[in-house]
Amino acid sequence: MSTMKALVARGYGGVDALELLEVPRPVAGPGQIQVRIAAAALNPADVKLVTGASRDQVPLTFPHVLGSDFAGTVTAVGEGEGAGRFAPGDEVFGLALPRAVRAMAERLSTPPSLTTGTVAEYAVFEAAAPALAHRPAGLEAGRAASLPTAALTALPLLRAGDFAAGMTALIVGASGGVGSAVVPLLAARGVHVIATALPEDEEYVRGLGAAEVVDYRAAGTEAEVRRRRPKGVDALVNLALPGTSLPGLASLVRPGGRLLNTVFPDPGGDVRTVLTTARPGDLDEVAALALKGVLPSAVTRRHPLEQAASAYAHLVNGHVTGKVVVTTEGRLP
Repeated sequence: MSTMKALVARGYGGVDALELLEVPRPVAGPGQIQVRIAAAALNPADVKLVTGASRDQVPLTFPHVLGSDFAGTVTAVGEGEGAGRFAPGDEVFGLALPRAVRAMAERLSTPPSLTTGTVAEYAVFEAAAPALAHRPAGLEAGRAASLPTAALTALPLLRAGDFAAGMTALIVGASGGVGSAVVPLLAARGVHVIATALPEDEEYVRGLGAAEVVDYRAAGTEAEVRRRRPKGVDALVNLALPGTSLPGLASLVRPGGRLLNTVFPDPGGDVRTVLTTARPGDLDEVAALALKGVLPSAVTRRHPLEQAASAYAHLVNGHVTGKVVVTTEGRLP
């Protein structure tokens, strides 16, 4: 049996339980493709699954390979529906979820592909899912891997908010991974973006397109935004705070405005929680926006696969702007 290197959890635990191990290389079954991974972007949710916080809803089987965002090269194609979209040698990128979430994924109108885990040398994906696409020439693998979760959260947010030029939106948690897509896409629509961020991240979020930055530690966000915008803002987009923190900030939104959230648990009430999802063609649009520069590169740290565990530790325990990417390029023939 062929093997590969992968970042693995052998049981529930924190980042200190992650190990780079030699594991069986996954094989493409019916309707699936096998991909040699060039780059994988890390997300805090990858580790949250391993902690067991969601084990009642998403029980994992071990050893569990981490990772969902990726870019790579198709190396094998299984028979069956959907697999004909791709051929060996195709450059692809996308978002997939661990196979453990199959029951949850099937509740979505456009379920994502399911995967064996992308922080690895190889992974297998369900080819028909709309959250997989060809990677165009000119879109480097690491940058492509950084896009799917961020952009496939940002696009549904923009659709839900029906944003238009001249509106003002407060983005809470603008310097994180999803903010790297939400801020520039809103700015491209002519929305005046007020971003919450630390002073050391101000240059970064302004580079994304934020018109104003609020230091959420030095001054209470609610009081500072109210001082600047006594009449309120047209929309609040929460990318970072627990839902219980939203009632005070929600008062900043003008009557009839938008209250959008991406953080669980869902706070309910007038707040609309938006899920990461993909429509057919969404990733092609994302790639085009990246090539045009509308979506600037958000990759702030790159690590080889051998450093994947420490990269996750920094992502979870440190302060990270943008996206962290692990690469396997140069390791494989």
